This record gives sequence, structure tokens and C-alpha cells, in this order.
Amino acid sequence: MSKMLDVLEVKKANYYKWLKHEKSKSDLENEELAEYIKKYDEKFNHTLGYRMMTDRINRDENKHYNDKQVYKIMHILGIRSIVRPKRKSCTVRKNNNTAKNNLKREFNASKPNEKWVTDVTEFKYGKHNEKKLYLSLILDLYDRFPIGYEISEHNDNTLVFNTLKKAMEANPQAQPLFYNDGGYQDTSPTFIQMLKENNMKQSMSRVYCCIDNGPMEGFWGILKCEMYHYGKKYETKEELEEAIIKWISYYTYKRYQRRFGVKTPNEVRTEALNNESPN
Repeated sequence: MSKMLDVLEVKKANYYKWLKHEKSKSDLENEELAEYIKKYDEKFNHTLGYRMMTDRINRDENKHYNDKQVYKIMHILGIRSIVRPKRKSCTVRKNNNTAKNNLKREFNASKPNEKWVTDVTEFKYGKHNEKKLYLSLILDLYDRFPIGYEISEHNDNTLVFNTLKKAMEANPQAQPLFYNDGGYQDTSPTFIQMLKENNMKQSMSRVYCCIDNGPMEGFWGILKCEMYHYGKKYETKEELEEAIIKWISYYTYKRYQRRFGVKTPNEVRTEALNNESPN
């Protein structure tokens, strides 16, 4: 100990005085916060950034920490958020639109079931990531609630048709503006007829314009960032499918979002559906 104090040029008397000093209110608060951060970092599998960490602790533990406090303690503890990689390119397709871009990047909605967006994304699994699984999902722009989804080994018409059927079964009175990216399933006569029969107006993105479907692209980014963090791999179809289902449930019912006042999509949706005039 004496050698260490000599190296640090700290007097022994000052060191022992420091050991016996009474911790300040700020010290105690930081220690408490550090324990919460370690707890929630472990609980949520190291996926929380400092903003989500702040929201999670404040709401679940009835605290009032700010972002700066949480960021500082996370930095000291060496706990970092996951950096979501940017998508490098859009999916290239032919200009075979059967509908105009009626959504026009107006991503806010005044009530549930006013605007739906959809897309299909690809997952890889297996020992060498040689196998593929596809997820088709419909998102409500009012609350970012996953209206319906379907998982399949094939990116075909059945995948997309079943997704829409599930969404309509869960929301039989819905007649939203329905936005998709213009894939071959979306432009098929059968799909277009399904929309017409349910009084849904179709909207379609333009070629090379991923931002036209920004909320859906953002959703995929969050999903894959958190599911594949730190090089996570899935060996079997069953393992990957279970992980997808589990994550969608977590996102819907447990993942707080600041745009909603630190509430989950389900909480926002439930409140709106119980209110004749949702904000």
C-alpha cells in the first residue's frame, strides 16, 4: 500500500482520511445508479443505450435520473450502447407501381388503423449462415404497433397474403391507407383485390427511395441490431423463429419509446382505442 501511495504521490494520512469520510448525497446516488445500470444491462442482454437505460430505470424504479447522469456512469462502468449499422442500399426492383406514393412520407397518424406500412425482411441462419428465413410484417404508424406478421422459408405471395389476412382478422373494421414498397407480391392482382375488398387505399414507394418507407426501415434496423448484437448467430430455423417471435413481443409490450412519452406501442394503442378522440 505504501508503495502505491508513493507512486500516486498521496500522503498516507490523507488516504486514511478519505477512507473514513462520509459519502455525500451525490456519491450515494451515483452508487445506486451504477447498481441499477448493471442490473438492467444484464437483464436486457446488453442492448440498452443510455437513453433507453434512463427511461427504463426512471419508469420501472420510479426515479428521476437524467441522460447525462446515466451516460457518465455507463461510461465509467464500460457499458456501451449498440451502434446500429446503416443500410448500404435499397432493394432494387422494376418500376412496376400499381399505385402512387399517396403516403408522401407523412409518417404521423392521428388515430390507430389510419396508416399501415409493410415490408419483408430476410434473416440468415445455420452453421455458415447459408439458410434463409423471411419475416413479413405490418406496422401501424400511429403507435408503431405490429398489426400482423408471418414467418416463412419462402418469400412468396403466400407470405404477404397471410400477413394481410392476420392484420385484417385482428382489425376487422380497419380501412387504412396501406403502404408497401412495390415488390411483386404487392403488385399482384390478388393482393390488390384484397385491399379493394377491404376498402384500403394502396400507396407505393418509388424505386430507389428507401426513405419513402422510413418507419419500416427503422423497425428492421432496431430488430436486427438487437437480435444479432455482438455477433449473435442462430443455428436452426426453430431457434431463429423463436427469437423473432420473442423480440416482436418484447417490442410491442415491453420496449419503451420516448416518442410515446416512455410507453410501449401496446400501451399507446390501448389508450387510444379506449378514447373516442385520441390525441
